[in-house]
Amino acid sequence: MPKTLIDSGPLIALFDGSDKYHTTTVNFLREFKGQLVTSWAVMTEVSHMLDFNLQVQLDFMQWVELGAVTLAHIEQQELFTVRKMMEKYTNVPMDLADASLLYLAERENIQRIATIDRGFYIYRTKKKTLLKNVLTV
Repeated sequence: MPKTLIDSGPLIALFDGSDKYHTTTVNFLREFKGQLVTSWAVMTEVSHMLDFNLQVQLDFMQWVELGAVTLAHIEQQELFTVRKMMEKYTNVPMDLADASLLYLAERENIQRIATIDRGFYIYRTKKKTLLKNVLTV
């Protein structure tokens, strides 16, 4: 089962019916076959952006809890590399959630991402590769 990273944007859109990417995300997930992977930084960002409704936040958490997305853990000693990525892309800029995903791509050898973030058309792995965005927006 192929692993695909999922960024905050599609997750927010999935749980916010008024988001302009809601339908695109729903359609993508209906057809998706594989394992979605994200980080705690993304979880936190999504929860913060869904703060307009506590029940929506709880629904999102339950969806993840039920296994819709795998949460990959980043250890304290790995933060050095994540921080270095953020420093490299200060001109974009790269936030913690994006850096955590790029780090996981490298660590877990994941080459695909579902994102609406244009930064992922700029970010490169250590091998100078671009992640393939599987979400058509």
